[in-house]
Amino acid sequence: MDQALEIEHVDLECTVNNAQHHTELNGADGLIVRRGQPFTITLYLRAGSHFQHGSNFKLITTTGSDPSELADTAVKFGLSKFISKVRWSATAMLASERSVTLTIGSPPDAPIGLYQFSLEQASKEVMEVSLGQFVLLFNPWCKRDSVYLASEAERQEYVLSQDGLIYRGKPKHITTLPWTFGQFEPGILDICLRVLDENPKHLEDPAQDISDRRSPVYVTRVISAMINSNDDNGVLVGNWSGDYEDGVKPTTWKDSGSILHQWIEQNCTGVRYGQCWVLAAVACSVSRALGIPCRVVTNYESAHDTNSNLLIERYYNEIDEDISDDSIWNFHVWVESWMTRPDLRLGYEGWQASDPTPQETSDGVYCCGPVPVRAIKEGDLSANYDAPFVYAEVNADVVEYIVLGDDKVVKVGGSATHVGQCISTKAVGTDEREDITHLYKYPEGSEEERQVFEKANHINRLIQNEEEPGLYAKIKLNPDMMVGSDFDVYAQVKNNTDTVKNCRLMFYAQAVTYNGKLGGTCGLTELSEVNLAPMEGSEATLCLKYSEYGKAITQDRMIKLVALLIDLETKELQRETKTIVLESPSIIILVLGDPKVGQPVLVDVTLQNPLPESLENCFFSLHGANLTAGTAITKAVGTVGPEDLATAEFEFTPMASGRRKLVIDFSSDKLSNVHGYSNITIEE
Repeated sequence: MDQALEIEHVDLECTVNNAQHHTELNGADGLIVRRGQPFTITLYLRAGSHFQHGSNFKLITTTGSDPSELADTAVKFGLSKFISKVRWSATAMLASERSVTLTIGSPPDAPIGLYQFSLEQASKEVMEVSLGQFVLLFNPWCKRDSVYLASEAERQEYVLSQDGLIYRGKPKHITTLPWTFGQFEPGILDICLRVLDENPKHLEDPAQDISDRRSPVYVTRVISAMINSNDDNGVLVGNWSGDYEDGVKPTTWKDSGSILHQWIEQNCTGVRYGQCWVLAAVACSVSRALGIPCRVVTNYESAHDTNSNLLIERYYNEIDEDISDDSIWNFHVWVESWMTRPDLRLGYEGWQASDPTPQETSDGVYCCGPVPVRAIKEGDLSANYDAPFVYAEVNADVVEYIVLGDDKVVKVGGSATHVGQCISTKAVGTDEREDITHLYKYPEGSEEERQVFEKANHINRLIQNEEEPGLYAKIKLNPDMMVGSDFDVYAQVKNNTDTVKNCRLMFYAQAVTYNGKLGGTCGLTELSEVNLAPMEGSEATLCLKYSEYGKAITQDRMIKLVALLIDLETKELQRETKTIVLESPSIIILVLGDPKVGQPVLVDVTLQNPLPESLENCFFSLHGANLTAGTAITKAVGTVGPEDLATAEFEFTPMASGRRKLVIDFSSDKLSNVHGYSNITIEE
């Protein structure tokens, strides 16, 4: 019988292993490795204990509360001459008289999560000695892993980058929100693993759930369900009501870390509140933390099809209130994750769309995806998961009706090209916007796009008018529309017939949120009777005054313009709408000196008040991954008069080298949701 090894202590070599496994930004307090890639630990032996090749001991890895060999969550294996590429294996080498180096290899399809690691010896009796614990993650660097991503530049962007840009606004006025994903900040990985453990599937059958964590498809679906709190202990409570007094306004969040920390601090109850871009950003952080390549995607003119007929039917009453079930959001944000799809046919590997915003249930749970982006483009609505819903978001047809006072329904328009515009994500390695619309759909109006639409079994096709309408209405905008200023917008009407037309024009403005919810009216002009000769046009001007729209707009700073043109003889209606996004002031950021790790950095920030009234309770905040230890630094400014400058000076100490986004936010009583950023390089 072999003499048992007497181990004095174990060195998990966290610094070296974490660096080799691209997890060094998590720190060196614990061993965090990626599956399919070997790691090395050192056993230091007590005096008199010796290691011999061929020693009779086994290594044991277990994960979960109920590990089993059948589910591959408990594995016992001995020493080998070589590391296997497909199963748990280990080699041993005598490093010194009293130390042994073990190299351990994990399979590329092992369940991810927290593992316990032990050594079992058979001498006079079987003895098991704990060697510690480690976290095993997905591995985009391993060709055998289902999340393998060939491009190093893309791995840097979609796995390792801790900050990025999220796009909002509208197609012709795309705005940029800098966001700190912070997936490597202290404590975040542990919280992400807790997110998986709070999943109802884990609570119902922990052994099966842990085993299923070998699949990024399964884990991504769990993340989609767990980021919203609608039917579980999810991270964020969605709120689009405008009332956020018992929580945090969705527009206040600028990083994922503070949300995840708050969730864990309040015993895994939903953080109040989030909207689509916040939910997507947190889902991206959790995915990247677990090793799944992920990016945030924005779809403009995004449809919500409630009855799955791929047709968005919009009904308005006579004062243009939307009374329909279907809706179109000015923009909607979700995520894409990179993986293979062994459950689907070849060609559906690559980017998979999933959406944590709770809109419709899937298998009885508020989640959506992952569904191959390629399947959406090809109109394959049979592909798992939730292909019909995502397809409608980017490619549904639209038909619009007005319901008159006598309940008569009048069709006033429609479009086969309105939904799904300028689908956007941050480009790799730069701050440029990448338009990925072509990945979701063929060019609008092309033969391929219409063929795909037919393939998607769209029965209620939009019926086009045989004759062009005789009257046209069009809205023109002023190029200078800064919040706080007064400016004009215009409704142009034209009689494109050979007869005189007697018309009535209503042209008005209403505050609106990004998801299409209308607020108060903030401007109205009406031409009660307009006589237009054949081919003649006319124009109405609507002056939008800050004194009126300032009380109505939300932090989205959006205004919807509506022009209704009525032929008084035939009662035919023409309706034209346009949504504008008011410009916000710029934040000027000046970084003083050359930033270095461990040395204080000074930053000066300035913003000019664009409003014709004073701003109260003004403050700036500064944050950035590995710049502010996961907590924003705030500086109160007080009161800032009209056209006066708000200024502040910050000091922070960077904790890691590399390229980082330094993000500055400004908030006050009348002007908030203003942000700017500066890319800085931290030297060693």
